[in-house]
Amino acid sequence: MSRTVSHISTRRPRISPLRYPGGKSALYPRLRAIIRDMGLAGCTYIEPYAGGVGAGLGLLVTGQVEHVIINDLDPAIYSFWKTLCVDNDWLIEQVATATLSIDEWKRQHKIYKAADTSKRRELGFATFYLNRTNRSGVLTAGPIGGFKQNGTYKINARFNRKDLCERIRILGLYSDAIVPIMCDGIDVINRYAGQKNTFIYADPPYFEKAKSLYLNAFQAEDHKALAHVLNNHKDDSWLLTYDDVPQVYELYKDRRKKRFQLNYSANKVMKATEVAVFSDTVSEVNTCW
Repeated sequence: MSRTVSHISTRRPRISPLRYPGGKSALYPRLRAIIRDMGLAGCTYIEPYAGGVGAGLGLLVTGQVEHVIINDLDPAIYSFWKTLCVDNDWLIEQVATATLSIDEWKRQHKIYKAADTSKRRELGFATFYLNRTNRSGVLTAGPIGGFKQNGTYKINARFNRKDLCERIRILGLYSDAIVPIMCDGIDVINRYAGQKNTFIYADPPYFEKAKSLYLNAFQAEDHKALAHVLNNHKDDSWLLTYDDVPQVYELYKDRRKKRFQLNYSANKVMKATEVAVFSDTVSEVNTCW
């Protein structure tokens, strides 16, 4: 079967099936420009803290990169990506026939909470189900519309079966180029940084509001450990994004930084100022920020 993504905009592809508050699919044009200007077209793209991988998968389906390494320490998120690659037809069938109701939400929530990795397919689908039916896609949040379904939007508001099945089908065509792993993000950086023809995009849990958005929120020592590793790899190809807080400027005081704005959708749509940190190999000219 040939790969085809003709209907997807090459300007900002919307291909990830997962919803994430503050997801970075909007960074696709900037990442694309950086990778091209650095002569890394066709490289292996790595996200040590993957989540929805919106930008990375966009780079893959538009031919900018050859492989995408999706790492997430959360076994539920890993199970979803592994199922998408290994059991693509099964996953599409589940999405196409899923019952969208509070009773079903409770059943899927129970599977998600059990986190039984021996039932990887079921855990992966339950994770996807909650991501598409929960408020803002946050796995620990409640269902859209509430348990009484008396909100403005209902539980099916973000569950467009046709579109989601098509996204999953297309990504299935790239399953040989998508590598889901479940490791500590720092271990992934140490594994791939310095390898030829690789680019790392690190989008770790942020300093503020992290506990409400991430299952594996960082503590202060985690932020310091990440900074230590990335600063030690200053001559390799990487980009880091964070919330715009003083700690980032202190931890990366010797690296170049640039503020930028993104739309967030957690609770309400709003613009947030974030900061990009560049390794020394990403020149000021080709940052495109």
